[in-house]
Amino acid sequence: MSYIDIRNIYKIFGPNPQKALAMAQQGENKDDILAQTGHTVGLSDVSLSIEQGETFVVMGLSGSGKSTLIRHLNRLIDPTAGEILFAGENILEMTTARLNAFRRAKLGMVFQRFGLLPHRNVLDNVAYGLEIQKTDRTKRQDAARKWIERVGLAGYEDSFPDQLSGGMQQRVGLARALATDPEVLLMDEAFSALDPLIRSDMQDELMKLQGELHKTIIFITHDLDEALKLGDRIAILKDGALIQVGRPEEIVMRPADDYVRAFTRDVNRSRVLRAKTLMMPLGTDSDGQNTHDWPIIDANMRLEDILPIAIACPVGMNVVNHNQQRIGTLSKDQVIAALAA
Repeated sequence: MSYIDIRNIYKIFGPNPQKALAMAQQGENKDDILAQTGHTVGLSDVSLSIEQGETFVVMGLSGSGKSTLIRHLNRLIDPTAGEILFAGENILEMTTARLNAFRRAKLGMVFQRFGLLPHRNVLDNVAYGLEIQKTDRTKRQDAARKWIERVGLAGYEDSFPDQLSGGMQQRVGLARALATDPEVLLMDEAFSALDPLIRSDMQDELMKLQGELHKTIIFITHDLDEALKLGDRIAILKDGALIQVGRPEEIVMRPADDYVRAFTRDVNRSRVLRAKTLMMPLGTDSDGQNTHDWPIIDANMRLEDILPIAIACPVGMNVVNHNQQRIGTLSKDQVIAALAA
């Protein structure tokens, strides 16, 4: 069992969803259901397994159901059918008191439009979740100061939201979500309102923090480049249905259908593909070669960083894992072939 299991979720919007639900379960499409019943299918038979500590990105265009899905995970809305389990516990069966305790202890939320309290300064905004948890004032302010510094805003503790740029406000939102030490971080289009350069900076900041904290992050976006940059795995939704789930390189190299293929057509592969995806694993013909003098590259190194090394080396490179154990080889020809594909 995975840390989070989403099982056969359907969400039908409308006053009497059961007829529409039966049609969706029989495979009727979203437009026909709307025409015949006046009900909207938000999600249709979505099942996902999310592992503890991974950054899982849910991607889709407007109307795909991605934001509807994340709202199920903190039960801002309930599904019409299906189950949602955290560490084996079905959150749909929780009492109101248990649900509130679960939300306070386990979940942090980062919103697209920051969601800061305008009458509170940065320190009090970041400490707000801990205040709700009734943490001692001194302890919550100490924790807030730590996270304010971690997101690069030391010195702005007494500033108010309207005195900050959009990127700074989102850093406050991120610090507030992390201050309660949640197990799961829910991020709904968290960087979509930011200018491109600031957005890229926030993506880098999130990746840096995740490298240290190893939270379970569920990140919603409509931007494939953002999904490919952030995600350990990506789920692509269309019209409420799940189209494909996979690692970024799987999405790019093996799109499930024409819809996904259209998304990935113009992707810069050099920023997505990694050594471990392209390498020839040990146990193949490369074992017979003398690889002792070949350069060493990390299995997670991206193609754009591998390319200069590949150009400079005459034959190939040794690929090692995080323990510096050799797990395969990568040749110059393989690198060139991946770029040309």
